[in-house]
This record gives sequence, structure tokens and C-alpha cells, in this order.
Amino acid sequence: MSTNDVDVCIIGAGVVGLATAVEIARAGGSVAVIDRHRRAGAESSTHNSGVIHAGLYYPPGSLKARLCVEGAERLYAFCAAHDVPHDRCGKLVVAINDREIAELEGLLANGRANGVAGLEIVDREFIRQREPHVRGSAALWSPNTGRVDADALVAMLLREARRLDAIFLDDATLASGETTAGGFALDLLRQGGTAAETITCRVVVNAGGLEADSIARRLDGEPFTIYPCRGEYAELRPARRSWVNGLVYPIPHSSGHGLGVHLTKTTGGAVLLGPTIRYQNRKDDYESDREPLESFLEPTRTLLPAVRVDDLRPGGSGIRAKLHPPTERFADFMIRADRRHPALIHAAGIDSPGLTSCLAIGARIAALVQERLP
Repeated sequence: MSTNDVDVCIIGAGVVGLATAVEIARAGGSVAVIDRHRRAGAESSTHNSGVIHAGLYYPPGSLKARLCVEGAERLYAFCAAHDVPHDRCGKLVVAINDREIAELEGLLANGRANGVAGLEIVDREFIRQREPHVRGSAALWSPNTGRVDADALVAMLLREARRLDAIFLDDATLASGETTAGGFALDLLRQGGTAAETITCRVVVNAGGLEADSIARRLDGEPFTIYPCRGEYAELRPARRSWVNGLVYPIPHSSGHGLGVHLTKTTGGAVLLGPTIRYQNRKDDYESDREPLESFLEPTRTLLPAVRVDDLRPGGSGIRAKLHPPTERFADFMIRADRRHPALIHAAGIDSPGLTSCLAIGARIAALVQERLP
């Protein structure tokens, strides 16, 4: 076993872990990022719609609201500077009848309270000009919403972290850890169960996504629970992709558990329909008991009346790392020091808008780290 001494060890190489590594390394700190997969961003970071959210939905003053608005601008600038495929295509949140217009007005007020610029309620003709195949009485137009190639973003963040001399240890799992006089000593295992190495560090950042709660337990941190919540997608078959030009959303679910089945044309040209939302027990189950294609038909036809089941094909799925159970409507990001061990910083419960917010989250965590480095 070898011993590596670094300032900061980041557990989890999703967009949040990598963005944090870039920020800390840029400030001169030595960083090791460990991940149990053989490639970075293998879970939630790349199993999503790839939407750059503007900040419409989150309670004013929440971390999700503030970091979404800040993160979107950081993300657009980063993608432009590093040639990551993206665009600021705008989004329509569609009211299908006059009764839903009041809900658009509520979203408009909430978005403005969060500092989202350019929002306006538009009429049926505006919808028709942008999305001729979409049905709606009115819509909330969000010009600052966009989309990004999430795989390309992960690859660029990893490249930047390595350029700044951050170490990336793949196929490595945290077996255990203990506090030391200077911080933590972490014992790592390879996936086959063989001992990999021990890393000593001043600060640990828990950016473990779906495993953030178990990582906290292994480090004797405060207890919390991650609730895995699966979202599934269908897609329009290639011949029907011209029916959608950008991003089209329904009024959000009244349950508060999701934004409804929406239409997302990706940077690569595919049109995703979804995601659904289902709490489950397993954190690694992406495929069992998948929703039949027929279950996507009516939610899609609400916005896209011409669609038939033959126009659909199966899409991917992702699992959100939520901090609240299905009986509750909202939990904010957990971005703070552990209450037991101040040298352990959590970035937990990073569900939507985590992709949008990743650079702002990374900057926030890096500031917390700097407060703790000697």
C-alpha cells in the first residue's frame, strides 16, 4: 500500500466533484478525486435531460434557486470558453387551457423573485412560431434556459482538473476512514475487493451522489438518508424529431415531485420524452419494471397532439439522489460541513438543478475548503 498526502480528497467524480476539484486546484490546493466507476460522471451527471435551467421552480432564497441562477451563467461561460456543445435555446412552459394560465403567472413571479431575467407570458401565436406542432393556450417563455452535452461537459471538467494537477483515481471505493490530527486517513478498495491505497488529507468532500449517505456513515459523519428516485425516458423516433425544436414543458406536477413529462431536443438532435418519477429502494436499478411506451403517450399528446405510440421508442433512465422521501415535497441541497467532523464537507442531495449549478456548487465548496486548510 502506498501513502498519498493531499490537501483535499473528493469522493465522487460527477460534475459537482470535478467542478470542485477544478476550483480547489486552481487556487493551488492538491486534490485527489476518487470514484468507484471506471469513468467519470457515470451516474446522475450524464443520466439526465441535459437542460441548463434558469431557476423558475425553486423556493426564493433556497440554495437551489441561488446556485441555479449563478450556476447557469457560469456554465454558459465555461462551455463557450472550452467548446462544450451547448446553446441558450430558451424554454416554453405551456398552459394547455386558460385555467392553467394562473399557474404560469405563479411561475413567472417565482422566477422573477429568484432573479431570472427575460421571463414573459406569451400567447398561442408565439408558441406556434417557435413550436408549430405543440398545442397550448399560452406559455411562460424563459429565454435563458438552454441545453448542454453532459458527457462533453464531464470530459472537459476532468481534463481541466487534470491540467491543474488534480489526481483522478477510478475504480476505487472508500472502504473506511478515520480522523487524524491533520484531517482524515482514507482506505480505498478496488472493485475486485483488493486493497488499493491509503490517502491522507486535510479535508474530505463528500460528493458521492447516490452513495453520499453511506460515505458519511463510513467516515462517522452525521446521519442522513439519500432516497433513490428513478426517472425514465422515451424518445421520438428519428423521423419525428422535426416535431420539436427546443424545450417544451407542461405545468409542473401538483405533487411537487417533478416537472412532468416534457419534451427535450438535445444538443445531438434526439427528442427525449420524460422523465417519469418513481421512488425505489435500490440505487443501482435502472432497468427493472420499466414503464411501457404506452404510458408516455398521453402525457406527450397533451403537448404534442399528433404523436402516436408508433412514433415512440425506448429511451434511457437515471436515478436522482433526493434528500426527501415521497411524503415530502422539497429538500434543498446539503452543502456544508458535517456537524460531527468539520473537515468533512457534504455536497449531498444534488438532484435537479445539480447539472446547471455544478460550477457554482464547486465554487461554494472550494470556499468552505479554504476556510479549513491550515
